[in-house]
Amino acid sequence: MTLPLTPDELLTTTRTVRKRLDFERPVPRDLIEDCIEIALQAPTGSLKQNWHWIVIGDERVKEAVASVYRDSYHASADARRANLAYGSTDPRTERLARVLESSEYLADNMARAPWLVIAAGTGRVLDSPTVPEQSRFWGSVLPAMWSFMLAARARGLGCAWTTEHLKREEEVAKILGIPYPEVTQCGLFPVAYSIGTDFKKAKRIPGSELTHWDAW
Repeated sequence: MTLPLTPDELLTTTRTVRKRLDFERPVPRDLIEDCIEIALQAPTGSLKQNWHWIVIGDERVKEAVASVYRDSYHASADARRANLAYGSTDPRTERLARVLESSEYLADNMARAPWLVIAAGTGRVLDSPTVPEQSRFWGSVLPAMWSFMLAARARGLGCAWTTEHLKREEEVAKILGIPYPEVTQCGLFPVAYSIGTDFKKAKRIPGSELTHWDAW
């Protein structure tokens, strides 16, 4: 059963969900499988299809991964607040405190999510990668990750695109048996049913201020 969303509604109301994750409601495994199958239809540079998905439902393994995430998050909390200070006229400023609060909530409660999903890509660009090398790698994984979020939203699920654990990527790789450094973890989604499905458009800097026609 999918939500009756138009393509534009799906694209403009798929949000990072933290406090509205329903940790008490089980999520059937086949819904995660459906989201992954849809994600695999995303564009992939040179037909790389270099993506892998590590889906974690075991409570002990979730707690081990969530513990790494939580410790890393709190170790850099002060620096995060300083780095996210926007100007007084920036539309992100008024929401910053809520974002930080919900981020902390997620860090402290991540293990409660029915599933943790890590997207990874085979290969790793070491040393000083060129821009085309970076683009080819990330451009073959990140579209699939966004497609996963869209598919989850369409099914009444919520997830948060997180990267905090990447600061301790090798440690998580050991927990999960991911070949390191041959496989690069690209992000982690805690996945649960969302509490309500009435998500709205986010406040963004207007496109008119960010668009350049014919020249910068």
